Amino acid sequence: MTRTFATCLAFAALAFPGAVSAQTAPSPAPAQQTATQQAATTGETATAAFVDGSGNPAGKAELRQTPAGVLIHLNVTGLPADHWVAFHIHETGTCDAATHHESAGGHFNPTGASHGYLAEGGPHAGDMPNQMTRADGTIEAEVLNPSVTLASIVGRSLMIHAGQDDYRSQPSGAAGDRLACAPIR
Repeated sequence: MTRTFATCLAFAALAFPGAVSAQTAPSPAPAQQTATQQAATTGETATAAFVDGSGNPAGKAELRQTPAGVLIHLNVTGLPADHWVAFHIHETGTCDAATHHESAGGHFNPTGASHGYLAEGGPHAGDMPNQMTRADGTIEAEVLNPSVTLASIVGRSLMIHAGQDDYRSQPSGAAGDRLACAPIR
């Protein structure tokens, strides 16, 4: 560090206490770590098998707890080609094709937040970015959801809708029919 820079830094620290810090806060003690941090240290994983509207296999997802949230790698087939589709976490882990996957309940929203990235008070925990299908009607993507832990979503489901989420309509983004559903195990 040059002498001039060090002098400026010292002056800034005196003039604006708390604005300049040479150290970062210490890491929290194990008892103070967040649930996300605790789960991340164990390397937890889960899987989800997608079924389509007829109950036929339609792909899979692998979920991994990370320090930043849950990383979801999905590979789904049988979707409309070259089309934006909504991708959410739903309340239950029941994917009954006879109910058009309505058995999965609404979006996972443990805090009662508004739906959507563009809505005031949003997004809620089940919101995730829209995904673009390929020309062959498949999706292969990785999506990070920073609002959940793996422990909070095992026993729930992943859902792909027929349309894209508008990120503001309540309660579900006007995303349309439920095309593929996957219980998280």
